[in-house]
Amino acid sequence: MKIAHQPQTRLNHAIRANELRVIDEDGNQLGVLSRTEALQKAELAGLDLVEISPNATPPVAKIIDWGKYNYQKTKQIQKQKKVAKSVDLKQIRLGMRIGDNDLDIKINKTRKFLEAGHKVKVMLLYRGRENAHKELGFALFDRITEKLQDVASIDQPAQLSGRNLTITYRRSSNAKN
Repeated sequence: MKIAHQPQTRLNHAIRANELRVIDEDGNQLGVLSRTEALQKAELAGLDLVEISPNATPPVAKIIDWGKYNYQKTKQIQKQKKVAKSVDLKQIRLGMRIGDNDLDIKINKTRKFLEAGHKVKVMLLYRGRENAHKELGFALFDRITEKLQDVASIDQPAQLSGRNLTITYRRSSNAKN
């Protein structure tokens, strides 16, 4: 199992650049200073010199408390992960000979997923001789799309792959909360 390598943030004497663009704890730019001058200013303030942007020319360093900076950075990463995870792809499976009431139940379940903000992939599985009548599957998807048009829009149109016909819906922008 590979472990993702995260670049370490350099601070104080670990900073390699000779000249740095320095920002103080209030966010004011102090200008381009030598590393020793920047370290002296950080020590005077009783804080750490943290390299914020090592790839810039000259690199940007900020005079800030390392513990506070590290805490804020981890919280920001956690928040980004939470936002990225919030949209799931839910899947609904159907058969060609589904009854009207069963179809209504599947449509209502799809509607609930969409209202919760999820994408929904509806999959129709062809069995046996149903393969000869693929157009019936497209007609079924048209019925579903028509019933969901108030909350959903098509994210990926109907696609036929092997014995499966799939369509993906996402919550439409004009859907009510």
